[in-house]
Amino acid sequence: MSSYGPTVADVVGHVLADLGAGHCFGVVGSGNFVMTNALRAGGVPFTAARHEGGAATMADAYSRMSSRVGVVSLHQGCGLTNAMTGITEAAKSRTPMIVLTADSPSAALRSNFWIDQDSLVRSVGAVSERVYSADSVVADVMRAYRTAVTQRRTVVLNVAIDVAAMPASMEGPTSASYEEPRVRPTTDAVGQLVEAIRASSRPVFVAGRGGRGAGPQIAELAAASGALVATSAVANGLFVGDPFALGISGGFSSPTTAELISEADLIVGWGCALNMWTMRQGRLINADATVVQVDDDVDAIGAHRPVDLGVIGDCALTATDVLAEIGGGDGNMRYRTGAVRQRISDSSRWQDVPVDDSSTGDQIDPRVLSIALDEILPVDRIVAIDSGNFMGYPATHLSVPDEFGFCFTQAYQSIGLGLYTAIGGALAQPDRLPVLGTGDGGFLMSISELDTAVRLGLPLVAIVYNDSAYGAEVHHFTDGDHSTVTFPDTDIASIAEGFGATGVTVRTVDDLAAVHKWVERYQDGTQNRPLVVDAKITSDGGSWWLAEAFAGH
Repeated sequence: MSSYGPTVADVVGHVLADLGAGHCFGVVGSGNFVMTNALRAGGVPFTAARHEGGAATMADAYSRMSSRVGVVSLHQGCGLTNAMTGITEAAKSRTPMIVLTADSPSAALRSNFWIDQDSLVRSVGAVSERVYSADSVVADVMRAYRTAVTQRRTVVLNVAIDVAAMPASMEGPTSASYEEPRVRPTTDAVGQLVEAIRASSRPVFVAGRGGRGAGPQIAELAAASGALVATSAVANGLFVGDPFALGISGGFSSPTTAELISEADLIVGWGCALNMWTMRQGRLINADATVVQVDDDVDAIGAHRPVDLGVIGDCALTATDVLAEIGGGDGNMRYRTGAVRQRISDSSRWQDVPVDDSSTGDQIDPRVLSIALDEILPVDRIVAIDSGNFMGYPATHLSVPDEFGFCFTQAYQSIGLGLYTAIGGALAQPDRLPVLGTGDGGFLMSISELDTAVRLGLPLVAIVYNDSAYGAEVHHFTDGDHSTVTFPDTDIASIAEGFGATGVTVRTVDDLAAVHKWVERYQDGTQNRPLVVDAKITSDGGSWWLAEAFAGH
């Protein structure tokens, strides 16, 4: 046993470490200095970010890609407000994460740092918790951590600086084991889903965020049921290698994938919201199709569209119970015919869809660029996607090895989170090549964290789809004055060099020779500098997926 102290701040850090926090990201100020060092002393790795917003999304991505609880450490007041966009994204995505933030003393109403942190946090959907005293500190930290894990919530743990400085000690280590509770579906619900499957001819299973941990069970049930499988964007990679896998359902679907889903007579969403993005404003749902939603959150059932059957249950347990009822299947291939398998093999991947190349001598077609990079970059990768007009290209044309090879921080639809996501994901999956797909607007918005990637020696590839604009607005407001959303060409490759990264300007496929050389050094283990590909892309006239999204607004 060891003694933790002599202050509340020391105890907070050590208890979080004892409970199993995986990695801490943050910007350290006077308010969180002691707590951060206590975390480090407890064995939790720490990454110093250049901005709190970057730190929050790094922790979010780390939590998603590692299945461990990430921590972000913040100063009171301005430290928290700087991080709020990242915290909002995590909260909307139900990322189990701890935001460890200092707070002003309750009586310091005239402090420059004072804000109503509890109200701010709750306003974005995160849970606000607090360390109240030296006597309650262990229980307070354990309560916050338990909530994050068992309820899949982003929890902000406020520690006022006067409370943090109180004398405190405890005998450690703290021992507790928290697991997310798993809800078993009722026998009646299982029976109804079995009957829906037996009555179908062309079933499609779509797994979302809530189905990421149930891939094998869903896949086994799909095989026995004759169902095709697909995912929402956040679960991309879950069914890699399955010959009846369609890839992403929704705006990122290839024509073949969209057609096969829209012809389904049964759609089962597994931990999937079946929202406007995943179902293309409902256009992927046949008018005669039966729609089933499986989720362990009762509030999620039917939240975005009416469903014919809602099954309250953990996805893995539900798939297992339904499979037990179905057994080895009834001999009906349903949607898993040889002809459908051949269609999927021939044309469901975007890489197999012919490209009408719009490249010029000065600009490269973003599809041609993405297809070429998919072939050049190692397959064992983790792809992070920023938000913007460009985002369909890396999301559709860069393949991933599994569900831990794709990190999609898009619930809040904020641009500028991509670089942070790539760094957090890279630290969660250190044996994979981190690949970022971003636009020039989002990359420049977050570029301070390129310094973090350089400092960490991350062999990260940032593909900047550079159209010198906020492209979504250019294409959405077709008849408007675009001077507010277009910019002179920026030499992003030179800026990257200034940070200590390798910068490459790409206007043609021949310019990718420099990427080949970088990859060769990566593969022989001598590459420890990020690569920034400043790709001068042709205009696509407005991405296909974005046009569909805007049509719903």
